[in-house]
Amino acid sequence: MAAAALGQIWARKLPVPWLLCGSRRCVSSSFKATDLHLEMTKEPHKKPNPSEPLVFGSTFTDHMLMVEWTRDKGWGQPRIKPFQNLTLHPACSGLHYSLQLFEGMKAFKGQDQRVRLFRPWLNMDRMLRSAQRLCLPTFDKAELLECIRRLIEVDKDWVPEDTGTSLYVRPVYIGNEPSLGVGLSTQALLFVILCPVGSYFPGDAVTPVSLLADPTFVRAWIGGVGDYKLGGNYGPTVFVQQEAKKRGCEQVLWLCGPDHQLTEVGTMNIFVYWTHEDGVLELVTPPLDGVILPGVVRQSVLDLAQSWGEFRVAQRKVTMNELLRALEEGRVREVFGSGTACQVCPVHKILYQGKQLHIPTMENGPELILRLQKELKAIQ
Repeated sequence: MAAAALGQIWARKLPVPWLLCGSRRCVSSSFKATDLHLEMTKEPHKKPNPSEPLVFGSTFTDHMLMVEWTRDKGWGQPRIKPFQNLTLHPACSGLHYSLQLFEGMKAFKGQDQRVRLFRPWLNMDRMLRSAQRLCLPTFDKAELLECIRRLIEVDKDWVPEDTGTSLYVRPVYIGNEPSLGVGLSTQALLFVILCPVGSYFPGDAVTPVSLLADPTFVRAWIGGVGDYKLGGNYGPTVFVQQEAKKRGCEQVLWLCGPDHQLTEVGTMNIFVYWTHEDGVLELVTPPLDGVILPGVVRQSVLDLAQSWGEFRVAQRKVTMNELLRALEEGRVREVFGSGTACQVCPVHKILYQGKQLHIPTMENGPELILRLQKELKAIQ
């Protein structure tokens, strides 16, 4: 890339939404995007063949972003460098005690060939919250977002152009304490990698999933860390996912509490579109009460539905008994999950207490799901 072109790229500052400016008072120090050092790869990788499907998370771009922190020196210079393996101390606290968090966001190439991130300030807010929960050093969200923007600009030719495809952006932040003591990290590492990814569903179709709802397994609980995007929340779910497959289900419906509250679907937020007991048509999702991850697509679905003003949009606890009663009375229209990977994913079966519950999502269009999918794609 020519120096003149780089100068043009780096002169453009990412617009900073007001959401990124509200909590800077909690930042004692941070790295600066103006200090960013760029080292271009001398061995670029072969880009994926557009005619071949992209497997999620298996293909990576030529470059990555890295920033290191130490207690003595604070934040170091942010660096964009060739994609490479990490060198970690064998006693790294991120490996032993799960002092590790991550984010997932997407960049899309528009019809005008410009690349845009989808609501990234929400990811930055969530990432900083997660860092504070793990007592990792804070950072300026706007500065990190600008560094990510520049990384994407460097690897913009990796952004796929087909409908439904995108560049998946994975920021990761770990404690890098070279000691087996459990405590505050005196070292930390923040890095960002990029993956071109395909459409979750082929074409414009949506494929429904079946869920195992077994209250024996609990993903999160009040007073825990279920509302933070920590690596430790995900590893233990693999066993339950395998249990779901043994019972003929694709995903897990996570329940919580003695009344079996619906919380999440796999790694997605959950929505129910139904006629409530009071006779009002509504879209409902569990509230952010400390158990639910504040998903970016979750918030986007709520924002879209509220802007339409066609039915009630609620954030309220929903129990399995309420869902069972609504199914018996024919009041359920659609049930779906929402997340960065799939955007919206329909549910058509739930295995609960030995009974296979049929959810009439697909018989109802799924009208709302297809509408949300179309609107989200148009925005992206």
